[in-house]
Amino acid sequence: MDLAKLETYKESNRLEAKAAQGGLPKSVWETISAFANTEGGIIVLGAEERKDGTLEIIGLGDADKMLADFWNTAHSTDKLSCCVMFDRDASIENVDGKELIVVEVPRADRRLRPIYVNGNPVTGTYRRDHKGDYRCAQNEIQAMYRDASDESVDTRIHENLTVGDLSAETIGSYRRSYELHHNAHAWADLPDEEFLCRIGAAKAGDDGKIHPTSAGLLMFGEEWRIMAEFPHYFLDYRQELGTDERWQGRITSQDDSWSGNVFDFYRRVFNNMKQAINVPFKLDENSQRVDETEAHDALREAIANCLTNADYNERRGVVFLWKEDGLHFSNPGGFRVGIEDAYIGGNSDPRNETMMKMFTLINIGERAGGGIPDMVKKWTSAGYGKPMLSEQVNPERSSFFLPLEADKDPDNFEHAESTNSNSLTHGEVSTLLPDSDTQLSDNERIAFRLAIEQGRVTTAMLSENAGVSKLTANRTLKHLADIEVLTWRGRNKTDPSQYYEISEKLLG
Repeated sequence: MDLAKLETYKESNRLEAKAAQGGLPKSVWETISAFANTEGGIIVLGAEERKDGTLEIIGLGDADKMLADFWNTAHSTDKLSCCVMFDRDASIENVDGKELIVVEVPRADRRLRPIYVNGNPVTGTYRRDHKGDYRCAQNEIQAMYRDASDESVDTRIHENLTVGDLSAETIGSYRRSYELHHNAHAWADLPDEEFLCRIGAAKAGDDGKIHPTSAGLLMFGEEWRIMAEFPHYFLDYRQELGTDERWQGRITSQDDSWSGNVFDFYRRVFNNMKQAINVPFKLDENSQRVDETEAHDALREAIANCLTNADYNERRGVVFLWKEDGLHFSNPGGFRVGIEDAYIGGNSDPRNETMMKMFTLINIGERAGGGIPDMVKKWTSAGYGKPMLSEQVNPERSSFFLPLEADKDPDNFEHAESTNSNSLTHGEVSTLLPDSDTQLSDNERIAFRLAIEQGRVTTAMLSENAGVSKLTANRTLKHLADIEVLTWRGRNKTDPSQYYEISEKLLG
């Protein structure tokens, strides 16, 4: 923050101004609690809001005494449950001849939360949203205490259940995925019960018998059994494209046509969402088409990260959306590390560590703390915009956004181009076309080029790139399909996600 421009700032979820003309305000401790339990923030003592919301510097009469009072009180556990600030975080500043005290409150480590005032976590725990400080409800406080534990919340043993209560079909699917990556591993030949114990999905209870853990129940259980242990459990995926208010496709855990567990949800959602990713035409060393890009790995990471960081004790559930602007992922529970730290990486702290381990065992997700940076790098290297992380409180949720629009940064375009060095060159394009290539119109050539470079072409893409109406673009693509240059893909003719790709006949 530039103090010289302080009067141009407005209060926000990261900035609070207090006039403090009658001494150290009592409300400063509530704001410290709120900032520490949210994303951190800055408190300016000696400034107040104008009617237009901007700040006015009024100064402090005795800043030295107020700062001394501040530190004496901050280190008293009767006032603040834990002082998360260091000496460098509070200082006296001079702006235009007036003294201010600036306090930078860091985000508290989850092991120290909740930070509360006046010795009472029930009445003294606060958080910060866009409206200001608010007193936390009991469920928010309980969630903070759960997150403060060093033991992963998904290790709890459910002694009222047996391994036989889990979905044998889901376990079989997981084991087949495991064997693809560990075909010679000793665990591959273990009986189901012992295998589940090795991966953390089951443990011996106090009765000496094997029972599912929370991780095992969530990953492999039937939805109705999961609901009995996690009453607010809900998984929801929707495809919302176009102007139609209704979704074009939906998957929910409450649909009794499938298990409704986390692992099967992951597989179903990935198979749907991957259709949003452009796949440039590319051949491997055996002249076989490569159907996946680094963006597919980033998508896997985003889905797994969301599912393993969800607080399944909280309401509203996990929600995934495929919208025109991109892919949205949201789960109950905040990030366990600050958003800035998450972008930097190196500090993996999943809420459900055992579930993350299960995904990692089948090469999904990252345990070394490089998951978020790696996801960002892979998504942008495919030519898309930078993935965005966000967090909200009241209710507490964390979100990912993977934009589907092309990145406007030319450096990322160059990187994306270099990573697709096996794509067909301009000279090789003509080798794919039929003898009638010379008869292709300019619009048809543009469509063909888009299908090669992007892996698919849609009416909207051709309309924009060729500068023609969508009606003309649609007719052009249909003609290319008629002469077997392109192949149409979609559920029906009104499917908003329909597209065209290079015909298998040309690749044959």
